[in-house]
Amino acid sequence: MSETLTLSAETRDRAGKGASRALRREGRTPAVIYGGNEAPVAIHLEEKALNKALGTGHFFNSVVELTVGGQTVRTLPKDVAFHPVSDRPLHADFFRVSKDSVVHVDVPVVFINEEKSPGLKKGGILNVVRHELEMICAPDSIPDDIIVDVAGYEVGDSIHISAVTLPAGVKPAISDRDFTIATIVAPSALKSEEGDTATAG
Repeated sequence: MSETLTLSAETRDRAGKGASRALRREGRTPAVIYGGNEAPVAIHLEEKALNKALGTGHFFNSVVELTVGGQTVRTLPKDVAFHPVSDRPLHADFFRVSKDSVVHVDVPVVFINEEKSPGLKKGGILNVVRHELEMICAPDSIPDDIIVDVAGYEVGDSIHISAVTLPAGVKPAISDRDFTIATIVAPSALKSEEGDTATAG
């Protein structure tokens, strides 16, 4: 379970590029809270605090509680626009969520027990098809990651979503097929793709 992040924000009176630029000069990042059958609210938050939250590595699959004017709004970060050169956050979008909301989130995949895979031990390569999986769950049930156990897999095997134990209350957004997360491929298959004609001595 991802931890809940807390950020302090203030409402924005003025919109537009000029007002946004002025905020950024003061070390603030313009943002908007939307969704939840309520009108969007223009806000701004401290750039340093936003960068710290982004640095956690799980910002986009964490509930972020925004404190605005003495009220706490539970949100899910949806997008952050970055400056193409300086990488400064230019704008952030937050989506309101309630206890009974159901959200779609991209959750990173983590592979374990690679040393227990006969295929990998023989020199096979773990070919990752999906580095993230789109999951559907309640905001308080968002997992930090999805664990995929590769123990026992041979060269030529595929690892499908049906082989993965998902946390309670979490299900994949793709429900109409047993999709592939990774395959164990022979090193020679990769070499031939790269046009490597050298043969092993």
